[in-house]
Amino acid sequence: MFGNYLIGLREGLEASLVVCILVAYLVKTENRAALRPVWLGIGIACAISLAFGALLTFGTQELTFEAQELLGGSLSIISVGLVTWMVFWMKRTARHLKGELEGKLDAALAMGTGALVATAFLAVGREGLETALFVWASVRASGEGSSAPLIGVLLGIATAILLGWLFYRGALKINLAKFFRWTGGMLVIVAAGVLAYGVHDLQEAGFLGGLRDKAFDISSAIPPDSWYGVLLKGVFNFQPDPTVYQLVVWGLYLVVVLGLFLAPAGSGRGSAAPAPAKQSAGTPPRG
Repeated sequence: MFGNYLIGLREGLEASLVVCILVAYLVKTENRAALRPVWLGIGIACAISLAFGALLTFGTQELTFEAQELLGGSLSIISVGLVTWMVFWMKRTARHLKGELEGKLDAALAMGTGALVATAFLAVGREGLETALFVWASVRASGEGSSAPLIGVLLGIATAILLGWLFYRGALKINLAKFFRWTGGMLVIVAAGVLAYGVHDLQEAGFLGGLRDKAFDISSAIPPDSWYGVLLKGVFNFQPDPTVYQLVVWGLYLVVVLGLFLAPAGSGRGSAAPAPAKQSAGTPPRG
């Protein structure tokens, strides 16, 4: 449940911040008349996201077991890819998000009502569709037949809406860079579990082999129906008897993605930037 709460909180807060920036900018620039089309675009984005989630939930029930597992595994892997991209995108652009959205609003104000609706829809809709897909995959991975994962997501979204309102009113100030860094790291851990579950789905569908090749089996030590087994599955999508493929994919994703995410922003190619400046102090570079 905590893992799904984290998804709802993280994704919901990003959408809430986008809405806060849009609304606050229009109020600040005395363009209150533009609030109606902006809220219309936000409403359309929320409705489409909910419809997409409902389609994923109810639209696959008539499929065969193999088709359900194939679709579920494929969408789980896609959702992990989208969330991974989102985590790194937010890390890279969080500082400039406000200016970027305000620039788009200025252009939309000059173009008219339709542009305002489209700007708000695109700004919130991307977050909504990503959230619907990843929530569906995570709920499927952590608790089929249980309402706890969905309750966790809804509580996370409700918390995000409350935090967004407090931000807008100026009643709450936190270090968003640190917040997104910590929640982003935890979300990567959750995504690793969803990815491993997606691989298991593909194995059950017969798309991948190795379903009977277990990496280990500690079900006797951590029974899946025990309170701590349920807790581990709800938070980390832990499975006491993963296949070799699941364990390898989980480990590789976690080491590579978490390592890159936690690496300092100045590491990599950016650290080599001062070299040309040092050379210019002496002889000029060769042509």
